[in-house]
Amino acid sequence: MKVGLYFGSFNPIHVGHLIIADTMQDQTDLDEVWFIVSPQNPLKSSRSLLHEFDRLKMVELATADHFKFKVKDVEFHMPRPSYTIDTLTYLSEQYPSHEFSLILGGDNLNHFHKWKNSEELLNQYKIYVYPRPGKNKSVDHKNIEFVEAPLLDISATFIRKTISKGGSVKYLLHPHVMDYIRDKKFFI
Repeated sequence: MKVGLYFGSFNPIHVGHLIIADTMQDQTDLDEVWFIVSPQNPLKSSRSLLHEFDRLKMVELATADHFKFKVKDVEFHMPRPSYTIDTLTYLSEQYPSHEFSLILGGDNLNHFHKWKNSEELLNQYKIYVYPRPGKNKSVDHKNIEFVEAPLLDISATFIRKTISKGGSVKYLLHPHVMDYIRDKKFFI
């Protein structure tokens, strides 16, 4: 089985994440997309993050109606901060019959060289890259495939700020995620 791993803080997960995952699953040879909720990204501040279990729950709510999407908390049980190469090594040992690939935004290529064992990642795993408005770096490597996908400029930061100001994010979040945020009074 070919599985695309979509790593993220998902703080919160929004329709942009879902559209990208759906496009990747549909437009490539991936059988499934696994959302890997990262408790702590080594390149991001964790100050504004909701608790990891709340972020996991929102991803589960947002993906429940798509049978080719799975949600994994694998990094919750690993040393922190989370490093992609360590997670891939662990998953490859746990699921030896699966072929794993990465799903990345074009903006992530700008600092991919800063990732732990980035050369090993490039050489051992296929990387599917989706465009990000004005933030794409062209990298020529046999394991990198750029996938045509909708250009979406939706950010979790914008969503959090809008909610904190009492604004509407109705069409930016899955309805169940919006209900969860409202019930828990997040970002207010």
